[in-house]
Amino acid sequence: MTLTAVSVDERLRLAKDAARQVGLLDSAAKTGMLRAIADAIDSATDTIVAANADDLERGRSAEIGDALLDRLRLDATRVAALATAVREVAELPDPVGRVLDRRTLPNGLELQKVAVPFGVVGSIYEARPNVTVDIAALALRAGNAVVLRGGSAAQSSNSALVEVMRQALASQRVSPEAIQTVDDFGRDGARALMNARGLVDVLVPRGSASLIETVVTESTVPVIETGAGVVHVYLDATARDEWAREIVLNAKTQRPSVCNAVETVLVHRDAADRLLPDLLGALAGAGVRVHGDDTTAGYDPRVVAATDADWATEYLSLDLAVRVVDDLDAALDHIRRYSTHHTESIITEDEAAATRFLAEVDSAVVLVNASTRFTDGGEFGFGAEVGISTQKLHARGPMGLAELTSTKWLGRGDGQVRT
Repeated sequence: MTLTAVSVDERLRLAKDAARQVGLLDSAAKTGMLRAIADAIDSATDTIVAANADDLERGRSAEIGDALLDRLRLDATRVAALATAVREVAELPDPVGRVLDRRTLPNGLELQKVAVPFGVVGSIYEARPNVTVDIAALALRAGNAVVLRGGSAAQSSNSALVEVMRQALASQRVSPEAIQTVDDFGRDGARALMNARGLVDVLVPRGSASLIETVVTESTVPVIETGAGVVHVYLDATARDEWAREIVLNAKTQRPSVCNAVETVLVHRDAADRLLPDLLGALAGAGVRVHGDDTTAGYDPRVVAATDADWATEYLSLDLAVRVVDDLDAALDHIRRYSTHHTESIITEDEAAATRFLAEVDSAVVLVNASTRFTDGGEFGFGAEVGISTQKLHARGPMGLAELTSTKWLGRGDGQVRT
């Protein structure tokens, strides 16, 4: 289903028109629509993987780095996972029409506050073809149209995915204009999307700190800010040896290129002799390069000296900053200074320390005795996710269907007038 509009403005207007149709679909129709998209993605696996190979080749030639190449890569297994995620979203409860509040005024006027679609959701992201599918599926399930700007690094992959999804919409007699891309307009398309106030209702950026900052500062469209992940794990004095080792290894090495991977580990001074030799050896064995303070470096000659910049770095690679701190207060001070308010975890058997950590750390997700890799819409049971919001207005943390709706008050009266 070839894109029919030849200008950004026309595509945005078509999306706005299509949003009206999608917004009126009942839950069963939206479920059928998403199942059709999932089936179409499965059927087009070879085409999608071939398009992705073109992107990967360009990425390697441009030396975009292992972290971005990993985010960019789609093989048959990852394509199947995309289709599975769409099916999971299809079966989630419909967020539209939920009654969030109800009241009857003294004069008998009955009011209900209900969830309604935003209308048109835009997203700007880079080197993440999975976002093309995730955001489209979530936006459609919540009754919205979607406009995508996925960046030049993934342009072939995104083009193939958008084509497949638009064909699936047409097969369900839903306007394919409900999924639009402005990738072929390059940076001009991104700028137009950021300034499409009145045509686009909300914009969600996903990517590097610089991309997010650009979208937040330059957009006239309202933005839900997703943030970089300078994520911390604090090993308290009572942290179990095996928990400390396994949680840090999982949080760093399972998939280091994602925003919920740990970037800094803080270790209570009283636990350093017990925990660090084993932990540093395990990290080295997993290929992790540790950037440590002087105390940490004293435990392992492979540790490289950390600079002030390391404490504020989102590596997105097999690099990790490690610092020994005097106590919980020092750990909290460090997190307050360097955190991007994404995810932090404490490993402890001290309930008082856990309670303080949960209460005092100001991040979207705060965990006790668990890997930071759980900060994820799928893991939280939301199906796919729009992103991890680090702001405090409307949405915070993993964003699912509910975060892609707004609200409307409905009133039913029998002739009331205000006196």
